[in-house]
Amino acid sequence: MLSSMQGLSRKQRWLLGLGFVVVILLVWFFWLRQPEAKRPPPPNPWMGPTPVHTVSVIKEDLTLRLKALGTVTPLNTVTLRSRVSGPLVEVLFREGQPVKAGDLLAVIDPQPYKVGLAQAEGTVQQTAAQLKSAEEDLRLYERLLKQNSIAKQQYDKQVALVDQLRGTLKTHEAQREDARLQLGYTRITAPITGRTGLRQVDIGNLVNAGDSNGLVTITQTHPITVVFTIPENQLMAVRQAHHQALASQQPLVVEAWDRSEQQLLASGQLTTLDNQIDTATGTLRLRAEFDNSDDSLFPNQFVNARLQVQTVKDALTIPADAVQYGSKGAYVYVIDAEGKARMRRITLGVQEDQRIAVTEGLSEGEQVVLEGIDRLWEGKDAKVIEQEEPAAESGKPQ
Repeated sequence: MLSSMQGLSRKQRWLLGLGFVVVILLVWFFWLRQPEAKRPPPPNPWMGPTPVHTVSVIKEDLTLRLKALGTVTPLNTVTLRSRVSGPLVEVLFREGQPVKAGDLLAVIDPQPYKVGLAQAEGTVQQTAAQLKSAEEDLRLYERLLKQNSIAKQQYDKQVALVDQLRGTLKTHEAQREDARLQLGYTRITAPITGRTGLRQVDIGNLVNAGDSNGLVTITQTHPITVVFTIPENQLMAVRQAHHQALASQQPLVVEAWDRSEQQLLASGQLTTLDNQIDTATGTLRLRAEFDNSDDSLFPNQFVNARLQVQTVKDALTIPADAVQYGSKGAYVYVIDAEGKARMRRITLGVQEDQRIAVTEGLSEGEQVVLEGIDRLWEGKDAKVIEQEEPAAESGKPQ
């Protein structure tokens, strides 16, 4: 064998040695190596107690509020226009200034209208003098007629002249009053109480009667209204609540919240329901009135309206997130004395924000699961984890 090994080339001897080593390793791996002890499987997290957070069923008054989108709408908006033509000589208001009804806001050049009034007064005086003379002649003709000194026709002609002059005098007096009105129209006053907008005409411009743009817009802001809509299926509840409110003389409360529903802007009362449903949208328009003494509501502002329709006294309430819905209806999980989850069928009532009323299935003080519901089933072991209280601030306010 040694002589046969010597007859092999160097490469063949290397391959033969490598094969020998491989055979030894295989023998060790399959026959001589001690097998490693099997490790126990890791614990199944789904089989242990499920950590949950619970909340108590509490008794409180729950107010049903209907939410809707609304627009702040002024009770009155007036575009101030001149009723006479002429140069604008005075502007007596500032843009955005609050004004009261009757305040003088602008003046049109009154000189041409003063001249017109003087002419009308002169015409009245002239006609009055002619009438006085004609009436004196009529009295004279009446005496002469009794004496048969004049013809009846001459007397009748004088009577007709007096009647004609009386009619002419009334016409001229009316023209004088019209001239006085035209002169008064040169002083433009506020027709309503409100706030002025941006001025449309500057001093010195020629203003024409009935200009479409007008001089300025006045918007009433105290009080102000919000117009909002509700769907048709909520109409019956709103009408019943509105009738009850009218009977008890306690108007329904409407709250106006900002666009993000984070800040309460104002509280008012429902005043009007529209007389027909919009067939295009299936909604009904409602109007609520707000005092708006602090100007928190601005005309044409978008708001979220909340109409308080009903208040349920001493209702059992839970967070709406604790309620689950299945094929047999709504249910919650409660934790019994043995620490096991139990499914409880419940009957729901009205809901307000994140709280919902429970009319059947729960009692005051019971603990219902709020967090960890997705890992629970009937009879599952549960471990109630207490909510951590927020850490108190170490520093005191300065």
